[in-house]
Amino acid sequence: MATVLALTGCAGAGEIGASGRTLVIAIVSNPQMNDAVSLASEFEAANPGIKLKFVSLPENQARAKITSSVATQGGEFDAVMISNYETPQWAANGWLENLQPYIQNTPGYDENDFIPSIRDSLSYQGNMYAVPFYGESSFLAYRKDLFEKAGLTMPEHPTWQQIADFAAKLDDKNAGVSGICLRGKPGWGESLAPFDTVANTFGARWYDQNWNAQLTSPEFKEAANFYVNLVRDHGEVGASSAGFSECGTRYAQGQAAMWYDATVMAGTNEDPESSKVVGKSGYVAAPVDQTKSSGWLYTWSLAIPKVAKDKQASWAFMNWMTNKQFVQTVGRTYGWNRVPPGCRLSTYDIPEYRDAAKAYAQPTLDSIDAARESNVHTQPVPYTGIQFVGIPEFQDLGTRVSQQLSAAIAGQVSVDEALDQSQQYAQTVGDSYREQK
Repeated sequence: MATVLALTGCAGAGEIGASGRTLVIAIVSNPQMNDAVSLASEFEAANPGIKLKFVSLPENQARAKITSSVATQGGEFDAVMISNYETPQWAANGWLENLQPYIQNTPGYDENDFIPSIRDSLSYQGNMYAVPFYGESSFLAYRKDLFEKAGLTMPEHPTWQQIADFAAKLDDKNAGVSGICLRGKPGWGESLAPFDTVANTFGARWYDQNWNAQLTSPEFKEAANFYVNLVRDHGEVGASSAGFSECGTRYAQGQAAMWYDATVMAGTNEDPESSKVVGKSGYVAAPVDQTKSSGWLYTWSLAIPKVAKDKQASWAFMNWMTNKQFVQTVGRTYGWNRVPPGCRLSTYDIPEYRDAAKAYAQPTLDSIDAARESNVHTQPVPYTGIQFVGIPEFQDLGTRVSQQLSAAIAGQVSVDEALDQSQQYAQTVGDSYREQK
């Protein structure tokens, strides 16, 4: 069986085991990745010369460790889990192996089976530098039974004001049910992900076209006040430290009437082994204010650092974890609600999956398809990205701003104070880009 290593106990990449080569894989400890770890013995059985060791860490820790290793060419890992934020930047820097030759020389891998928006987001100059494990946009889950009991009707394309009104009516602190669950945990990939979609649809942007920071603009202030007040008034207990996992647990345990987050959440919501609300949820498009749509676009994927020693062995593992057969293996082993979604078109043609995912399969595909920058911004921006700003500095900048947002949710600072400090952080970064123009 593959071993999930503690960070301090990580072996170096390319470690030679007693019976052959050992690959060290850095991944994020999300439920779908944990399923892959548990199935790793099947890969080892089919590839007797290769052993696997996983460094499985929470998202924020994984990002920091992987970024440090790849950027410094430390060589600790043979394969790493990254996203569509890092992939094009790191490919341009020469930090990643071009996977296109491996893909084209692997019969049946079928890169055209990937959802086009996902595939394109992992490409640089027409070549894929990472392969997706799962893809996602964002949408809203809601408890159909609670809505029916309250005499409420959820529209297919709700506005954020409608969601706030619903949350106020469904909030039942005596029963331990919050009106909504929204991330408040610091991290550019945590609370900043849903918040940025709110900011976008309220007409806000991080920078104007001259790289002037816009975090104290009227639009940004309106979005931040709306988000903070909604979480404080009708969100979960301890919201300032709640991320995807915490909201997922609360919703699955029946402790939230709505949850706005990644489309991948649906599989957990509908999993009988982990959820008390199976079959009770509806799924609708990400709420909007001024824009046509507002959902994000994201994919966790696997890449090979340029300095990895045995790239062919690394590709063999990545092929196993991202090919069509892996979806079948997960479905048969753990149930069809737990297969990695939002990645391969063929997944949505599997009869068992279509049946298991009938509540959310089409909303997931629709959300990913609508997640285009042209649909989610009201003003021109000088950067790429929906729920992130596609520049290297955003890992630090976004985390700093998220810490201010979290402090406002916790009541430690006012929203204006949080945004004033965030504006200073953002302008320092923006000034460096203005100098380059």
